[in-house]
Amino acid sequence: MAASSTFCRLNFLPKPPLFRALNFYAHQFRPKWTLPNSSLHNNSLLARVHSSRASILTSTKLCNQTQNVEDDLIVLGIETSCDDTAAAVVRSNGEILSQVVSSQADLLAKYGGVAPKMAEEAHSQAIDQVVQEALDKASLTEKDLSAVAVTIGPGLSLCLRVGVQKARRIAGGFNLPIIGIHHMEAHALVARLIERDLQFPFMALLISGGHNLLILARDLGQYIQLGTTIDDAIGEAYDKTAKWLGLDMRRSGGPAIEELAREGNAESVNFSIPMKQHKDCNFSYAGLKTQVRLAIESKKIDAKIPISSASAEDRVSRADIAASFQRVAVLHLEERCQRAIQWALKMEPSIRYLVVSGGVASNQYVRARLDMVVKKNGLQLLCPPPRLCTDNGVMIAWTGIEHFRMGRYDPPPPAEDPEDFVYDLRPRWPLGEEYAEGRSEARSLRRARIHPSLTSMIQASLQQ
Repeated sequence: MAASSTFCRLNFLPKPPLFRALNFYAHQFRPKWTLPNSSLHNNSLLARVHSSRASILTSTKLCNQTQNVEDDLIVLGIETSCDDTAAAVVRSNGEILSQVVSSQADLLAKYGGVAPKMAEEAHSQAIDQVVQEALDKASLTEKDLSAVAVTIGPGLSLCLRVGVQKARRIAGGFNLPIIGIHHMEAHALVARLIERDLQFPFMALLISGGHNLLILARDLGQYIQLGTTIDDAIGEAYDKTAKWLGLDMRRSGGPAIEELAREGNAESVNFSIPMKQHKDCNFSYAGLKTQVRLAIESKKIDAKIPISSASAEDRVSRADIAASFQRVAVLHLEERCQRAIQWALKMEPSIRYLVVSGGVASNQYVRARLDMVVKKNGLQLLCPPPRLCTDNGVMIAWTGIEHFRMGRYDPPPPAEDPEDFVYDLRPRWPLGEEYAEGRSEARSLRRARIHPSLTSMIQASLQQ
């Protein structure tokens, strides 16, 4: 394993214990950045900070002063956690200078979902062009950037690696700080780019193909997990249902199901709402998927026959199943959100917003139903526009800006990584600590196989 000379917020070299990876490290800023304390430019001081592990506490204090850095940052964000290759350039005043996404819709349609190895190859083929296009659309070059932000987890390891390698090449080649980003935190924080009045604390429901997550965001990097997926996420259930119904998967299952459901009777199939007996805020869609599959088999629906070629009677059956599935799937969201809002208001009575983000948040039916729940509790629903709900580089760049302002970043990596370099990829990486009333013993036993949460790592670094 390659050696590392620094201990930073999210250093890409894993080293036990992981909590040490979050020490904030002082870095000599580029000349265009103005710092309030001129002593930070003192090379001898920086040399001492870099010279030994004992100096890390000093560097923590220095880096916390970067909050006052002149607010004129330009950050490139790179996202390759799953099935889309995305990059964007964002300015710290909130201006989106460019956004580029290369979709893997054809692969999704071919394989009926994400095939990790195929997705990795698609990312590798697209990453250079996507990043270059993002820079070109922003009329910038790498020399104009202040930092590079990249998703390091959660997600598929093979896919994450492509983005991380690209980000490190750029950061190393142009002497740029690099910021490792938590994918789900980025989904939550992008709402602060759209709604600049959104202040902490707030609630967030993050819903996508791989995750369901309910959090209380108390501050930047300080999250309480109210509920999460214990098996399959809602996006996965949408995708599988769409596949079994023979729908066009090139737009993913969510839009296809929502469109077909408009033709159906949502009360026609009596699916049971998941986890009704569990008084927590966790999500489960595996059982609902099984119910849907059995209903499809009972109607003798052949997924090999696309919906466009189905008979009128067959189409009605498919539409009824789609509508009934969607109703129950979203009812599960509603019940969990209702309970989570009650929990969150006990802890933070000043909460005013529920942010709903992630790919499934583009679903208009989902938004409308959740808006009813939120208004009933005296809150406001805040959803980013659809182009910022699905995986994108803007949310990564913006989250990088937020953390960079707090001094949480890694210094520039080497221009070239050694062949034996081990990248710090975090496929399973919780965002926050579990709320006591929502803790599940079975889920807690899985902790040994996952990274410590982002929140716990930041808290540990602040205590050093």
